[in-house]
Amino acid sequence: MRSAFTVCLLLLGLTMAVRADTLDDVLNKMDRAGSQFKGMAANLTYTKHTALVNIDSVSTGTIKIKRPQPRDMRMLVDYTAPDKKTVWFEGHTVDILLPNIKTVQEYDIGKNKDLLEQFFLVGFGTSRRDLSDAYNISLGGADVVNGESVTRISMTSKNPEVQKRLTKFELWISGKTGQPVQQKFYEPSGDYNVFTYTNMKINPDLPDSALKPRIPKDYKKEYPNK
Repeated sequence: MRSAFTVCLLLLGLTMAVRADTLDDVLNKMDRAGSQFKGMAANLTYTKHTALVNIDSVSTGTIKIKRPQPRDMRMLVDYTAPDKKTVWFEGHTVDILLPNIKTVQEYDIGKNKDLLEQFFLVGFGTSRRDLSDAYNISLGGADVVNGESVTRISMTSKNPEVQKRLTKFELWISGKTGQPVQQKFYEPSGDYNVFTYTNMKINPDLPDSALKPRIPKDYKKEYPNK
């Protein structure tokens, strides 16, 4: 028969093994990861939930992000299914390449640049101080995403203009890397958007050419918001 001391040690070990990160633990990990973040590449699954009809639409592809400096963000999303589409962001413009109709649409996002960066980059390369200044943050608890142990946190923006478009953010933070492996953004309508990242590579060597697709000469250019 095991001694009481041995049983206590086993119980203690079990307790330590399943102890979830505290909010302080998670924010510290994100802070350390954010200070070293220069970019990422990953497979992407994007789920758009439409509340009115209770339908999910799912797109898959890849994503690349490069952030050589704090205010310099470049991103390319290459969707491969169900429809081929490439979206890239640099400076104050977002371009969408639509192969099925041989068209490139360019949008000037102007003052919405910061909102777009929040939408895609929240949790990537963000310091603890910046997160605390911009959001009210609470702990969601331990979870598992694609077999990886993560901790979910919930955030609401302190900016009224952001709240009008995104009522809440949820991030699933890797216990290993301190980076988000999943993001969820809630809209006032009840719709939400989920971005799930797999096979993630942090700070890969990405030349500038990897963040902008080659556009065939026979594609036409449109400016929908001009």
